[in-house]
Amino acid sequence: MDGRQWRTTIAAAQAGDRRALDELVKGWLPLVYNIVGRALNGHADVDDVVQETMLRAVDNLGSLRDPDSFRSWLVAIAMRQIRDRARRRTSESLAENAAHDAADFAELTVLRLQLEGQRREVAEAVRWLDDEDRQLLSLWWLEVAGELTRRELASALGISRQHTAVRVQRMKARLETARDIVRALDSSCRDLREVTARWDGQPDSVWRKRLARHIRDCLHCSGRREKVVPAERLLVGLALVPVPVGFTLSLVFGGKTAVAATTAATTVGWSAKIAGAFTKPAVAMTAGATMVAGGAYVVTQPPDEPRPRVAAPTAQSTVRPRPSPTPTPTPSPTPSPTRRAGLYGTVVDTVDQAPDPNARPAELPRRPESGITSTGGGRAVMEHRGDSVTLSGQGYVLVRWQLSPDDRPGGLVMPTWTGLRGKLFHVASGGGRRMDDANGDDSRPGYVTGMGGPDIGYTVLPEGTQQLWQNEYFYVDGTVTLHVNERGAAYDLAVFPTGWEAVNKDITTGPDQGVIRYGLTRDNGKDTAPVPQYVTRSRPTDPATVPQRSKVRTT
Repeated sequence: MDGRQWRTTIAAAQAGDRRALDELVKGWLPLVYNIVGRALNGHADVDDVVQETMLRAVDNLGSLRDPDSFRSWLVAIAMRQIRDRARRRTSESLAENAAHDAADFAELTVLRLQLEGQRREVAEAVRWLDDEDRQLLSLWWLEVAGELTRRELASALGISRQHTAVRVQRMKARLETARDIVRALDSSCRDLREVTARWDGQPDSVWRKRLARHIRDCLHCSGRREKVVPAERLLVGLALVPVPVGFTLSLVFGGKTAVAATTAATTVGWSAKIAGAFTKPAVAMTAGATMVAGGAYVVTQPPDEPRPRVAAPTAQSTVRPRPSPTPTPTPSPTPSPTRRAGLYGTVVDTVDQAPDPNARPAELPRRPESGITSTGGGRAVMEHRGDSVTLSGQGYVLVRWQLSPDDRPGGLVMPTWTGLRGKLFHVASGGGRRMDDANGDDSRPGYVTGMGGPDIGYTVLPEGTQQLWQNEYFYVDGTVTLHVNERGAAYDLAVFPTGWEAVNKDITTGPDQGVIRYGLTRDNGKDTAPVPQYVTRSRPTDPATVPQRSKVRTT
């Protein structure tokens, strides 16, 4: 969900278009519900805070000057409402009311997203965090899942990105302690059962410290640390928790009638068109939500299908010491092709095995070059979700990667190639390094590899995606459009039309002056050569939905 893609809808809603206002509220309600629900851990006040947030957003929509900033503006409103609510209520009243809640947000997250294993453990650990940490986690969770950017997170907190990074690291450390507690409570430690004999089962800071101290000193509990996946990798790609069936959001002040709402709207300065919209009967928006007369959104039915379950990502690639044999030519690691009538290209939907740094690449076949034209010119730099460049002609193209886990780590949503007419091949990889290579002379703070490090987090590839190299080379014979689908991990792409000589020089430049390795030839010069893993001849509305396949119909 990206504010830039809502520019037209936001502008229409500001002008009083009722349908656009309906769409705006329906589209952004789940994001607000997840932020507030997780920050308050499902407390009974969640509904009120969500309603107040959306009401204030609608109320002040006319004051929003830049529609592209709508998401960060809305998130900031939500965080202000959360903090205002905390100031209004005492801790005693919160604890008293919370005892009557049927289910907290951690439980709701587990049930609605069908979480298991360590993902379930992370959701349950949220109960052990203090209010301030839960507020931060409500934003960071959505950042890692690809719903927010680090810039928006910092803006919502009202602090710098550098200060945000420090706060996130401290919160993550406390979250890991809470995960240890959840894991220990599920264990069979006899001493822990004695420690918790007088515990009432309600997580709080006092018991968090007691249990953490026990875990540190207990051989049984501290020794149970099987391979623990960092929280950010577990949260990659998780869907938003669906708004519960029966959830009602009234967009009229305190549930007033439509007439009273119109009067109030006029008083606070809404445009006449927006104010008038609340006096008209509403229409159903989409399956699962309806706006009824008086401005109340009611979730009437669950989604038609359950939310997809996300497979646990593989452990982050790490650099392993390798022997350095005498340089020998190695063939391109192209797997045996799976051929069917009407298809071209090799199926390569497996992770690459890294060649030895001293292994020279196979010879690069030379394909015909009549020239490539690019809608981005000689150098297209794509930095945001929705950016794209269309390539036409016959020749080679360089796609250069810049991963930025210091800006936003987490799951990477791969760029995709759509509207292919003709053929497209993945011919070589170069730039002197794979992105999971050790940094060498690169001294950027926090980076252990080009994909990040423990201090700043890692960029995590979708399961089965080949390891990225700094430079990826493709051969176009026809027309195709390359899209940036940045949702989770931050990245930029630079796209250059290039030539065979430049490709060959890159991949055959040996390890020297800090360069990590030779390049890698993928092309065999035939139609059985690899094609990109995310390519289609269709033009989907959302390019990020292109499936991870490595074979394309010839027409």
